[in-house]
Amino acid sequence: MMAKKADKDRLDPKLVRILLIMLIGTMMPMLDATVVNVAIKTIISEFNSTVSIAQWLTTAYILALGIAVPVSGWLVNRFSMKTVYQVVLALFGVGSVGAALAWNMESLIAFRVVQGAGAGVILPVMQTVLVRYSGRAKLARVMAIFGIPAAIIPVLGPTVGGLIVSSLPWQWIFIINIPICIIALILGQIHLPADAAVNKQQRLDFIGLLLLSPAFCAIIFGITAFRSDLDGAAQRGVVILAAGLILLLVYCFYVLRSKKEPPLNIRLFKDKNFSASVVLMFLFGMISTGVLFILPLYFQQVYQFSAFTAGLLLAPQGIGMLITRGFAAKWMEKFGGRPVVLAGLMCTLIGTLPFAVFFTGDNLILPVIILLIRGSGLGVVMVPVMTCVYDGLDKKDVPQGTTATRIFQQIGGAFGTAVLAIVLSHGLSVADGASTLVAFNQVFGWSAVLVAVALVPVFFLRKKSYESVAQE
Repeated sequence: MMAKKADKDRLDPKLVRILLIMLIGTMMPMLDATVVNVAIKTIISEFNSTVSIAQWLTTAYILALGIAVPVSGWLVNRFSMKTVYQVVLALFGVGSVGAALAWNMESLIAFRVVQGAGAGVILPVMQTVLVRYSGRAKLARVMAIFGIPAAIIPVLGPTVGGLIVSSLPWQWIFIINIPICIIALILGQIHLPADAAVNKQQRLDFIGLLLLSPAFCAIIFGITAFRSDLDGAAQRGVVILAAGLILLLVYCFYVLRSKKEPPLNIRLFKDKNFSASVVLMFLFGMISTGVLFILPLYFQQVYQFSAFTAGLLLAPQGIGMLITRGFAAKWMEKFGGRPVVLAGLMCTLIGTLPFAVFFTGDNLILPVIILLIRGSGLGVVMVPVMTCVYDGLDKKDVPQGTTATRIFQQIGGAFGTAVLAIVLSHGLSVADGASTLVAFNQVFGWSAVLVAVALVPVFFLRKKSYESVAQE
């Protein structure tokens, strides 16, 4: 009996092979997004450029990614997922080769656009593939493995970037992508199963795409502008953000009147479980990405550590996420998403509040333990939230669910980072040297408030366990 239960619970070896192969490909764009930031100062010096121009290395990448994400849903329905994955992986590789060979800042920015276009499709395609191949009963465990890079990359990226920039030419931050890309392409060609398109007749909704992609980009770009110290940046941010929201509103009216299959079907939001899951992904982006931006600054300015040491001190949070992901998947299959997300958010709150109320001095053991607790909570939250969004979706709507999660998580990450950066900037502007800690306490206080707000949409998730819903 126990042997039969173990066989039933074990993931299909074919699915595990698909998962591991695709993880190799997705590690590159996730790593690249963090590594490049470390090398910007060196690149500016190399090309005799300026910070205002160099910031487009990140901005152009984000904008290209924002345009590509809404297209991913149509691609995986219209064509073979294996073909789409191989093509966008190769596109990212081409962008990496071009970036390594760039002859000036303008050409480097152009190749970053190519990289962003590939990256914007790679992650949604992988997520969609895993949902379709795993079956909903085991989706939580698959999502636990899928999210491993999200725990590793924030720690690994700055460390790898720092080592490369300090010991090798900056071009190596792009060169390291090339062999990984080649290996991933070869493994994918050999081992990924051939699959048929879900809807070969589905046409791309150009009007919807021309509304949604610019709206997504404008919202991200507008929010990001609030973090800039340049004169007039905040005012430009307001204008761009308002334009993005207006485009999004027009897109919603268009979808409700159109009979075409849109890039993102807003009718799915009539389902309370879907809406709650997407809102939680937005808030999760704020909670995780925003604080990830603040923590290195906290350790540098309050503890006076170097950037490298501050980056290493993020490791406990990543370790916490890695430890709890597998448990979260099992708990979700047994108890359902709602109690697991609640427990994870409470754990995250416990791991956030201490930074809002005290300073640990030279004792690093306490902040390490607190970050371990915080990371454990984030790991528990992310798995069921990413899984619940697909609960009840038809096969044809799975790409729509993926598109929604990617868009709202990225907007949430940008919004959370901007909000916390503004709070920190204001706090530091009115603080003297002794009050720097107070400014950071306020930032973590706001972070704790965001975690508390995330408790509300949890109660709109379905009560049933994921396994029982999957069997209906």
